[in-house]
Amino acid sequence: MKSKVKKNVNKRNAVFNTLAIVCIIMFCIAISPVTMQNDTYYTVKIGEDILNYGIDGEDHYSWHEDLAYEYPHWLYDVIMNFIYKIGGWEGIYISTLVLASILGLVMYFTNVKMCKNHIIPFVLTIGALYLMKSYIAARAQLVTFILFSLTVFFIERFLKNRKMGYAIGLILISLLIANLHVAVWPFYFVLFMPAIVEYLICVILDLDLILRIRKLIYIVKRKIFKNKPDKLNILEEKIKKVDNQIATTRELRAENRRHPYKIKIKRNKNVKFLILVMLIAALMGVCTPLGNTPYTYLPKTMNGNTTQNINEHLPLTLIKQKDVLITVAVVIAILMLTDIKIRLKDLLMFGGLVVLMLMSRRQISIFALIGLTVACKILVAFCMRYKCMDDLKRLFKEMTSKYGIIITICIFIIISVKIYKPKMDDSFVDESSYPVQACDYILEKIDLENARFYNEYNYGSYMLFRGIPVFIDSRADLYTPEFNPGCTVFDDFLNISNIGTYYENKFDEYDITHVICYKNAKLNMFLSRNYEYKELYSDEKFVVYERDVEE
Repeated sequence: MKSKVKKNVNKRNAVFNTLAIVCIIMFCIAISPVTMQNDTYYTVKIGEDILNYGIDGEDHYSWHEDLAYEYPHWLYDVIMNFIYKIGGWEGIYISTLVLASILGLVMYFTNVKMCKNHIIPFVLTIGALYLMKSYIAARAQLVTFILFSLTVFFIERFLKNRKMGYAIGLILISLLIANLHVAVWPFYFVLFMPAIVEYLICVILDLDLILRIRKLIYIVKRKIFKNKPDKLNILEEKIKKVDNQIATTRELRAENRRHPYKIKIKRNKNVKFLILVMLIAALMGVCTPLGNTPYTYLPKTMNGNTTQNINEHLPLTLIKQKDVLITVAVVIAILMLTDIKIRLKDLLMFGGLVVLMLMSRRQISIFALIGLTVACKILVAFCMRYKCMDDLKRLFKEMTSKYGIIITICIFIIISVKIYKPKMDDSFVDESSYPVQACDYILEKIDLENARFYNEYNYGSYMLFRGIPVFIDSRADLYTPEFNPGCTVFDDFLNISNIGTYYENKFDEYDITHVICYKNAKLNMFLSRNYEYKELYSDEKFVVYERDVEE
């Protein structure tokens, strides 16, 4: 009888998982963008560069001389170039759909495994993917999202059973990220920190330092006053009293850990081995062709000013991101207004993700991705505490019935079509954002060997892709003194574009011969009135000027 029941449960689980796979894939296809982003263009071109020249540490696409380039996601660049050669932009788009779908499925199945539930991980995975939709793109981050999700799962499983397979998986993930997206490699180790900090807090508490120091003082005094029986007796009594206090404290601490008020804390002996795994994973930074770049890239980036001037790196204003605000508010409300308990490591993870997100809006993606695991645990605990599990089981049964499957799929088809419909007419290259026709003109009419273009940041990568040497592109760090001592190109671009400096002086300094800019750019307001700039080309969005340089 039990075997038959178990067989029916497994069958329903398999049906629901199949349903979840179909719905998640449809949703991921719907939220994936058709139009390529800035970084995709230079990614494809840099991949070609690596295949032609190897990783030589030099930039080949700006007309600035002797710039060193660190190839921070060289392996991803090569893979994208390979896909582009096979299928063009359509191939890149299909790869984005595949990776987005893999991401959604990894998020779902890892949380099913950790929470022993299907409905809650399914619903929250869809919600997390919705929060991440702006960060689903043909960029290296899409691969690292998948690897980060697996990292959290492997850490959880290793702490539970300490199987070698999970340790090997964690080391391999470190190796992959160090080669696929070195800028986020240090964050990989942050994912270990909540478990390690919880363990260290337990160790420190279990030491009973104050009581042990007091006992040590009494022992020292006992040796000093060994010839004074009266004092010896008093000290012996005090030592026994401290021993009793230590024993009582341990009992109380054990009881509190068994029945905590709000925050559960556990001393997991497997954390010691996890630390060892993390240290081995840290050595994977040397297993790249980039030298010490995995260890230095992020510190250099943080010391520069690119993160203060690029939109996606700016601090998040919660009121402008209502979906994120609601998510944070719901989790906090459940923790504060109910008697649901949370593990200290999960609280540290969630709190750290919120702080990280407030510091940089691009970290919404990491908050949604990793915070999903914490949210799943909290909601499962909430449903178990307030007897909602029976309702979830009924919903599970209904969704895995014939009519439930049809209704669920129809709902997701409607949602997916509604999300995808506005993108149906999108092209792979958006001519309103990138100077497609202007580049055609430049390549046909202008001698690039004797030209030095000033261009703006947002479309520099597309010009680079077309083979036009650029003033700047979205490899922002390349143009800063942290990566190339003495280089002020990024700062000069900011000042020129914001009219914070007289553009003519900077153009003289860089020997600029041509300018391409948006028609609505501040700079164009001045150039269009300057007789020394001859308009060579103009369309609805872009204009190209030739600068009259006096000999």
